[in-house]
Amino acid sequence: MAEKQIIQLGQTRILPGQQQSIYLPLPPLYSHTPVSLPVHVVNGRRAGPVLFVSAAIHGDEINGVEIIRRLLNKKYIASIRGALIAVPVVNVYGFVTQSRYLPDRRDLNRSFPGSEKGSMAARLADIFMEQIVSQATHGIDLHTGAIGRDNLPQIRANVLDDPVTHEMACAFGAPVILNAELRDGSLRETVAGLGIPMLLYEAGEALRFNELSIRAGVRGITSVMRHLGMLSAARHKSRIQPLLAKSTRWVRASQSGILRSIVPLGASVDKNQVIGWIADPFGKREKRITAPFSGIVIGRTNLPLVHEGEALFHIASFSKPDSAAESVEVFQETYDPMGDRAGNQEPPII
Repeated sequence: MAEKQIIQLGQTRILPGQQQSIYLPLPPLYSHTPVSLPVHVVNGRRAGPVLFVSAAIHGDEINGVEIIRRLLNKKYIASIRGALIAVPVVNVYGFVTQSRYLPDRRDLNRSFPGSEKGSMAARLADIFMEQIVSQATHGIDLHTGAIGRDNLPQIRANVLDDPVTHEMACAFGAPVILNAELRDGSLRETVAGLGIPMLLYEAGEALRFNELSIRAGVRGITSVMRHLGMLSAARHKSRIQPLLAKSTRWVRASQSGILRSIVPLGASVDKNQVIGWIADPFGKREKRITAPFSGIVIGRTNLPLVHEGEALFHIASFSKPDSAAESVEVFQETYDPMGDRAGNQEPPII
């Protein structure tokens, strides 16, 4: 292994065996109120991979903030090999206003790699790349669905073209893996261009805590760290067998109206199965919503008021539908908020 690494953020050096919280200066508000990027570094005594874990690139996606808090409170984190760079709130501006975007209405996850002389979003992206990503060998970025839209825990990554990323995705242990295309200006596209393997974890809904998603996120990051050799190998093999989706499709509203959903997130559905209805307030004009193919519901709207063309259900198809359904069932049993199978020490958020 290479020489023991020294992590430097701004003017602060974190030596092997040290932990430290650093606040990197960001552009202030127009009131001249200071703003800073919170970062916590755990630099192990022994050299190894440098993993960045980030959350709230979209300021209203808060599940990842809690995942990182719980991760940093684990006793075993102090004994890692390599280094962990945790950034619980990347889009600080959006976070404090409960908004997905920055004050200039730009999407930070379409602003990478950024520029020190560009827009507010570009400057924040540039700081994140220069200070965090430039020192990392691997990455995990934590996301949720949008407001009113819920995602089954899933990994999105470039798994077909990158075997290292594929192994990380399998190690994470989410029931579903999507081979997601790289989007222009996204963190994932920029990091991929640097040759750094990175996972994107999608789970839950914006502005809401989801205990199952949080528990799975903490365990998933820990499992990736074990896979990378940052932590000792697990004593017991996970029963969850992640499966790669062949394809996914959003089922959209064929008319405006009031939606009655009858299948939950994670449900196994058959082709042409009725999964909901849309009706006018009097129930006179009612249309069935059916599944276009057999698969698993990996995303859905939680809002019953919908317009024509609106995305309602996100369904993934698999080469082995029965195995996918079993994987989701085992996953939900393992991380059941009312259960204790995941070895959680904290009471569940309800």
